[in-house]
Formats: sequence, structure tokens, C-alpha cells
Amino acid sequence: METLGYYNGTIGELHEISVPMLDRVCYFGDGVYDATYAHNHVIYCLDEHVDRFFHSAALLRMEIPCTKEELKTLLSDLVRKVDSGDQFVYWQLTRGTGIRNHLPTEGPGNLWVMLRPAEVQDTYGKLNLITLEDTRFLHCNIKTLNLLPNVMAAQKTHEAGCDEAILHRGDMVTECAHSNVHILKDGVFKTHPTDHLILPGIARQNLIRACKALGVAVDETPFTVAELFDADEVIVSSSGSFCMAAATIDGKPVGGKAPEILKKLQDFLVADFQEKTK
Repeated sequence: METLGYYNGTIGELHEISVPMLDRVCYFGDGVYDATYAHNHVIYCLDEHVDRFFHSAALLRMEIPCTKEELKTLLSDLVRKVDSGDQFVYWQLTRGTGIRNHLPTEGPGNLWVMLRPAEVQDTYGKLNLITLEDTRFLHCNIKTLNLLPNVMAAQKTHEAGCDEAILHRGDMVTECAHSNVHILKDGVFKTHPTDHLILPGIARQNLIRACKALGVAVDETPFTVAELFDADEVIVSSSGSFCMAAATIDGKPVGGKAPEILKKLQDFLVADFQEKTK
């Protein structure tokens, strides 16, 4: 298969799969999701992504129709059905099917899986970023399907001819529209703590693990927009890019002052990906 869609046990090419109009996702965006990449038909950091998926569902009191192990087995089986070994692996849970009603549907939700050929980005590339006020709600730690503010930020980023938007609440930097953001300053890796204002990124978690393995100090405290522009390096992380550095923010050059530390982190993460997807 070139692509794969899965909906509650039905499998086919993505364009062949349809879903009921009464799925609550159609009216409320009522669901959670997670995503990662596969290489050589092996899903990267599957355990961590499935754990986060179950955590997001639990925070919204949604019932997943399978266990963690059953979901991991299902996803691993499905990626082997797609011709390409390099895939974007996406799955979501919506809160059941029923006549539109704000009161949530009871019982197990609907499980979706979407697979398409894709490769991770070149983590050694440079990004051009913009800053935007963070106007999202106060449950950013839940990987919910309600992504309209993120979509709006992505549109503004595209219109500015840039790659990603860094969000901030007042002077405090939170994260990006679809990534986490961090800084290196004086040999210290600084990242916003995993509170309700950011998504606890798996790539962020891997970066912290890389820092500890390489002896780079980690500071999980909020930092400001001023610190962002003054950083030795500005790093953007996601499951599809690992550890990419910024070249500009709002048209101003940033970073480029700690290339050795940056390269060590990038090399560590690329090697980790290659090893775990052999």
C-alpha cells in the first residue's frame, strides 16, 4: 500500500476510508492524538508516544478501546503494510459517535490511524522563525485535536516566509506552533517546564536525555523573549526534526555561538534514531 488509513478495524488507502458524520470529531474536535516517524518499518520512540497518548486521553476521561500493548502491536503491524519504510505515523482517538450533544458520549472512543511516506527533517538545517503571542487555551499539555490557534499561527508563519512560530505569553516563551523551543546559554540547556502551558514533547524529553549523557547542564525553568534573542543557540525540537537550530527570529540573526554543543546534541539524537530503527 502507498498510504494506509484505519478506522475502528477498517483498513484501506487513505482516500478510501470514510468516517461517520456523527463522529464527535466533526462537531467538537473531541479527541486526542499522537504522532511520530517510522524508519525501516520501525516506529521511533513508540513506547513514549503511546504513554503520552494514554495520558492525554486520561486527562479528558476518554476510554481507549485497547490496551497500550495492543495499540503498539497494531501500529507496528500497520506500518509493515505500507510500501515505504519511512513513514509519518499518526493516530487519534475521538470520543465516540452520536447525535450532536455537548454532553460527552459514553463508552469506548473511535480509533484512527493514518500512515503516509515521509522522512524526518535534516536536523542539521537552519530555521527562520517568527514570534507570536500565545492565545491558546490553558490545557496545552493535552495533545488534543483542538488545534485552531496552532493552525492560525502556522498560516501567519507561512505568510511571513518562515518555518515556525515561537509563542509567548507576555514576556514568557512557551513553545512553538507545532514544536518545542529551547535555548543554549553559557553551556546550559534551558527549556520551559512541562506544566499546562506546553506539550511535553517526546523530542524535548530526548534532548534532555542527550544533554545529561553529554554532560550539558539542564535548566527546566521559563525564559523570556529577551533571553531568546540573547541565546547562544535557539533550538526547535519535534518528532520529525529532533534538534534544529534557528538562523533568524523576526528577521534578526540569532544563535551561532555554541556550534560545538549543538553538533554534539544533533549527532547524539541522529545516532539514537538510527540505532532504534535499524
